[in-house]
Amino acid sequence: MVLIEGLYYEDFIPDKTYHSSKRTITETDLINFTTQCGFFEPLFMDQVYVETESPYKRRIAPGALAFSFAEGLTLLTGILNHTGMAFLGLELAVLKPLFIGDTISVELEVIEKRETKKTNRGIITFLHRVINQTNEIIMEYTVKRMIRRKAGNEKKI
Repeated sequence: MVLIEGLYYEDFIPDKTYHSSKRTITETDLINFTTQCGFFEPLFMDQVYVETESPYKRRIAPGALAFSFAEGLTLLTGILNHTGMAFLGLELAVLKPLFIGDTISVELEVIEKRETKKTNRGIITFLHRVINQTNEIIMEYTVKRMIRRKAGNEKKI
């Protein structure tokens, strides 16, 4: 089996944007995620509550679900395949709710590159925009990732 490698540190260009595929959030996704994570909040699990007590009038998905699925869509782009070395941190803002039936995709923009003392890696900061089917940004987050370099990469994958 031949695996395609992702992009190396040198391949990422500041201000360049990459796009993921799309994914629709289902009832099953919400139930599985909230059950596995213990998110038994009425906003996620109780339709009567949201109809009478919440401003949304329908159940929403946890921000953690939106983030997790966005990261999955990011990995599916292939740009980090065998070149992503570490997830170093993030800053995240939830801007709009995510509902069952919404379809999301991710735009990833390279906003900063920084070399490290070690020649086989560099640090890249990405801005991720999670976008719904009506082109609204529902979540934004910046993430720092350690990315493998071409030069000085003594260890083969």
